[in-house]
Amino acid sequence: MRIAVPAETQGAETRVAVTPETVRKFIGLGAEIVVEKGAGLASGINDADYEAAGATIAKNAKEALKGAAIVLKVRRPAESEIAGLPSGALVVGIMDPYGNEAAVEALAKAKVAAFAMEFMPRITRAQVMDVLSSQANLAGYRAVIDGAAEYGRALPMMMTAAGTVPAARIFIMGVGVAGLQAIATARRLGAIVTATDVRPATKEQVESLGAKFLAVEDDEFKQAQTAGGYAKEMSKEYQAKQAELTASHIAKQDIVITTALIPGRPAPKLISAAMVESMKAGSVIVDLAVERGGNCELAKPGEVAVTANGVKIVGHLNVPGRLAATSSQLYAKNLFAFVETLIDKSAKALAVNWDDELVKATALTKDGAVIHPNFVPKA
Repeated sequence: MRIAVPAETQGAETRVAVTPETVRKFIGLGAEIVVEKGAGLASGINDADYEAAGATIAKNAKEALKGAAIVLKVRRPAESEIAGLPSGALVVGIMDPYGNEAAVEALAKAKVAAFAMEFMPRITRAQVMDVLSSQANLAGYRAVIDGAAEYGRALPMMMTAAGTVPAARIFIMGVGVAGLQAIATARRLGAIVTATDVRPATKEQVESLGAKFLAVEDDEFKQAQTAGGYAKEMSKEYQAKQAELTASHIAKQDIVITTALIPGRPAPKLISAAMVESMKAGSVIVDLAVERGGNCELAKPGEVAVTANGVKIVGHLNVPGRLAATSSQLYAKNLFAFVETLIDKSAKALAVNWDDELVKATALTKDGAVIHPNFVPKA
């Protein structure tokens, strides 16, 4: 049972799908691990580290993929990589299929079984496999660090002989995993923190972390959460009321961090150009949703934009990848926990149970066809 780990080729991806720790665990399950040369360098893992853990280093992707039963990736294989995937192999990674249906079709035509880790159901059994949470947690932390770096001033209140430095005011918009970690990090750094979200359950979580909650708490707000724990898309009327409430609040903030994303949809616009214009020079917006169109109207993907009134809008792509070593450590554990369920430990061989709820939720393609109900081509 050969497991291949080719180097990432999409964008400036710095993460890697296995660490020496998970290499050892896979070998314990009877697998042979082949890692492409240099695959872990951006995450601080040398080829020698993998070899010491028992992996074989391949000189290129073609050599790594040869005869592989399982292919582990961070991002979906690029079009140029798909042709090299072994027919019948399981390909596991973050597939980002929404809006990329042609890529899903290409995976099906390559006759691989592709699994989208981001579709892992939010159930107790699958918590250790939840890549969205592990990566969003680090993105929320990094957003505060990036915001503080761009702000250029101290965050905590400091009373010195030369005068008092006021505490920075930080506003977190969207209180999922990333938002909660952003709140906790900003509080640890001494800022005055407020936060908002459309889901009523988040109010208690925000307050438990020492931040103040801000939202229009009407009847729609009380129903604004899906069974899976995600935010629902709110009506135009609610969005207008919420925008009115937050507009005056944003004008007084030093750093605003937006984290609002709805799976499969463009990011909701939370900060208008007018709101940005109301902010004082030197204030900062960090938009964590920029890869899906952004929560801030003026955010630019991959850039730190500076407005005419001196507001910095941070639009870094792949924020978890800005903490590559830690992100890879957690992501590799998520992958191992899932792949372990696909292996018969006594026979030390692949044994996929296609009726398992985890498999049903994540499987995109099988036997040359797209099988996930959200992506099956309409007749």
